Amino acid sequence: MVEQDGRVSGVPGRRPRPGGAERLPREIYVLVGSAFAIAIGFGLIAPVLPAFARSFDVGITAASAVVSVFAFSRLVFAPMSGSVVGRFGELPVFVWGLAVVALTTAGLAFATAYWQLIALRLVAGVGSTMFTISAVSLLVRLAAPHQRGRATSLWATGFLLGNIAGPLLGGSLAVIDIRAPFLIYAGLLVLVLVVGGRMLRRPPEPADDGEAPPRTRFRDAVRTRAYRAALIGNFANGWAVFGVRIALVPLVVVEALGRDDAFGGIALSVFAVGNAATLPLAGRIADRSGRRPPLIAGLAVSGAATAVLGYAASPWLFLALSLVAGLGSGLVNPPLNAAVADVIGARGRGGSVLAGFQMAADLGTITGPLVAGLLAEGLGYGPAFAVTGALSLAAVVVWWRAPETLPAPARPPA
Repeated sequence: MVEQDGRVSGVPGRRPRPGGAERLPREIYVLVGSAFAIAIGFGLIAPVLPAFARSFDVGITAASAVVSVFAFSRLVFAPMSGSVVGRFGELPVFVWGLAVVALTTAGLAFATAYWQLIALRLVAGVGSTMFTISAVSLLVRLAAPHQRGRATSLWATGFLLGNIAGPLLGGSLAVIDIRAPFLIYAGLLVLVLVVGGRMLRRPPEPADDGEAPPRTRFRDAVRTRAYRAALIGNFANGWAVFGVRIALVPLVVVEALGRDDAFGGIALSVFAVGNAATLPLAGRIADRSGRRPPLIAGLAVSGAATAVLGYAASPWLFLALSLVAGLGSGLVNPPLNAAVADVIGARGRGGSVLAGFQMAADLGTITGPLVAGLLAEGLGYGPAFAVTGALSLAAVVVWWRAPETLPAPARPPA
């Protein structure tokens, strides 16, 4: 399943340039720009959403559930997303998914009851799965083995740079009108639809060599130790980064540290700065030295910093630990995605494999806020973040025993 011939994805017979200096396809840069715009909008609502839910007189666990229900919807729809992309193509599904998220996010601004938040977030999760799977499928098909770390690091950097600016704006807008960030996010998604949708094109199909295009099935991939390690790593990443951090950081800075909502946006942005600082490095290391070294280091650093985050008594120590956790988390994303792409192979026919990988993160995103919310209510924020960090440290052990997936013929000279 792991590609061994050194061919560029979708272009049989084409060899990589020495040193991995070959320019990435234009469509990858379009996807990166789209990711940046989407992330700004997502960052706008991240520090606002839990507080907005609390305005309907619900507890911490119920406020955290607004984050979890979005991931639950992604998890339920994920098994179908691969077949939807395979039937209709990446571009239509990408556009449809963005349209669904735009409409439901705009609807949040007009919600008058807690159950409406839950319903709208459920539908938004379906759209999010559609555009995420289609975008990642494009990345896998367009990037060569020696470019996968760099391509996924650029993709993640686009999201992270948007997340740096987004929470700052979201926290500031919340002081003026807590519903405004939802309308601005919807407008940004419409902009991506109009501009990005027109600039993207279908990836080239592989030349007919007398064989049917290989498709890596989930049941085949899950038999490999590397893919199982990727699932565990993505589960821990979803629990910590997309679940607990978004759900509890805005609450802990207000209720435990005594700061306002704007400081919650600052804390999320500091974490994003740490991510953005190490993402390019992680991509280069993953393409040259292998996927495992940055993965193991990143999970260890982020896990250790997150484990003590809830015990920080000073707002400035909280920001410092958020930065360290972000630095570690930035080392994880590119090699983790590149390892899954290695399992799928050159032609990128692995929708169920990508869906399963996404489901692992979504399952963590669902479980994390609920478990951590219960721990925070019963024992305090310290144990909630300690359990979260321990999961990332457990993933270190799993990846320490996993094999390398970077194809040896595709390794450029150091």
